[in-house]
Amino acid sequence: MLDSNKDIVLDELNKVFDTIDNSQVDQMVEMICGAKKVFFVGVGRVLLMLQAWEKRLNHLGIDAYYVGEINEPAITFDDILIVGSGSGESIFPLSIIKLAKKYGAQTIHIGSNSESSMKPYEDLFVRIPCQTKLYLKDEIHSDQIMSSLFEQSLLLLGDMVAMKIVQKKDIKDLHLLWKKHANLE
Repeated sequence: MLDSNKDIVLDELNKVFDTIDNSQVDQMVEMICGAKKVFFVGVGRVLLMLQAWEKRLNHLGIDAYYVGEINEPAITFDDILIVGSGSGESIFPLSIIKLAKKYGAQTIHIGSNSESSMKPYEDLFVRIPCQTKLYLKDEIHSDQIMSSLFEQSLLLLGDMVAMKIVQKKDIKDLHLLWKKHANLE
């Protein structure tokens, strides 16, 4: 049973990553590297995936925070907000992207619904065309539970973006990144 589930998950992930627009990802990397600070917002399991991105960016020397954490600084026009929302209709992330634009920050929405309520506030939309609660006709069907495919794809995209940042920053000695890793473990 585990082997057949593994095949389903990996097959679905391959379908997703075959459809993601590389130019959108490259533009996202440029925006991240050009920002003073990077903020993330999402809800539920999506937020957990984005917190992994936040941690990885901090390892790479990029100041990153998630909205609501205790040491979150003010967002400014020098910063970017990355929103994770498959449907683009979740109330809290939608409210936060509006606020980020009010303060002049650039915004990136990573989701499946290119026509969501977030569209007027996006500087960049990166599409992960996974099945959402909206069941849009051009989303990749998933046999997994609820939005698992979107969440998995979001996490893996974060690691792929981190690899692109390492290449862009020409970080040769990956062992040095451990200096920024938590050591009170």
